[in-house]
Amino acid sequence: MDKQAHRKDEHVFIAEKFYRPQAQTKLDQVKLLATNLPELALADVDLTATFLDQKIAVPFFINAMTGGSEQTGKINARLAKVAAKTQIPMAVGSQSIALKLPSLSSTFEVVRQNNPAGFILANLGAHHNLTNAKRAVKMINANALELHVNLAQELVMPEGDQSFYWLANLKEINSHLDVPLLVKEVGAGMTPRSLMLLKEAGIKYVDLGGAGGTDFVAIENERRENKELGYFNELSLTTAESLLAAQTFQADFSFTATGGIRTALDIIKCLVLGADNVGLAGHFLHVLLRQGDDALVTEITNLKDQLKRLMVILGCRTISDLKTVPYLLSPELVNFKDQIASLKF
Repeated sequence: MDKQAHRKDEHVFIAEKFYRPQAQTKLDQVKLLATNLPELALADVDLTATFLDQKIAVPFFINAMTGGSEQTGKINARLAKVAAKTQIPMAVGSQSIALKLPSLSSTFEVVRQNNPAGFILANLGAHHNLTNAKRAVKMINANALELHVNLAQELVMPEGDQSFYWLANLKEINSHLDVPLLVKEVGAGMTPRSLMLLKEAGIKYVDLGGAGGTDFVAIENERRENKELGYFNELSLTTAESLLAAQTFQADFSFTATGGIRTALDIIKCLVLGADNVGLAGHFLHVLLRQGDDALVTEITNLKDQLKRLMVILGCRTISDLKTVPYLLSPELVNFKDQIASLKF
């Protein structure tokens, strides 16, 4: 087996090993204020949201996980069938390995084969050029492309990259790609300084990718012989912190929130704090691997129902109404928000 393909299998194994039912997103430090007189019926609630300027039926999707080996190709096929049954978007994992080894492209192509009418996102690292971006999109007839920025992961990864000149690629691809581009952080959170640079590059869609869920620094550190770089994740922003730090840029981007999302209330809190949509990966993978495909379909169906019930409690008829929900922050998050607002970038 190719070393990269083996690494893909390792990622899935270690991610499941490290899965935590209670994520560390700090969303639990956000208190939403409900209403007692909503003047709404459950049937009035509309879950329609926007994702990359497209209308989607619900405000969440299956975010990037895997692909690139025989085993992970099977997982992609299963996820694609679930996405088709539940009619939610799905992103594939990084296709870099399939550009290098075309024989492995089938482990990504199975997603489109099993979900021919679905909204599917291709995925590459931010160092790839426009030609590779187009190849990745064509490989799965994707509706959009995620380009992930994973600086901490690469620096901890034993065989990771050591050169990180990404902005020129992002700008060129964003200007010339025929489908929308989503720039995605993978678990370290997107800082205001980074958002300023992305704004200057003309990027419109950003996945904040906060810490609290799948910890790629921990995964890559587990693969190191001495396991000495786990502390790198102390530089990360949690999902709640990422959303608060991004509020200054609300008019400049459409934000996706990811990182440790487990429940419908997590999704709602992300939307209240400024996200337009929410991606789930680790939780969905955990349900798929531990309970099976039908259980994941049921979990997604239940999330839809629970979102509607929560929106009634909050007095919200539409997803955009959630932006008006009042909320309280813990002293820790208040302090964080005040300090980051005072910084000069």
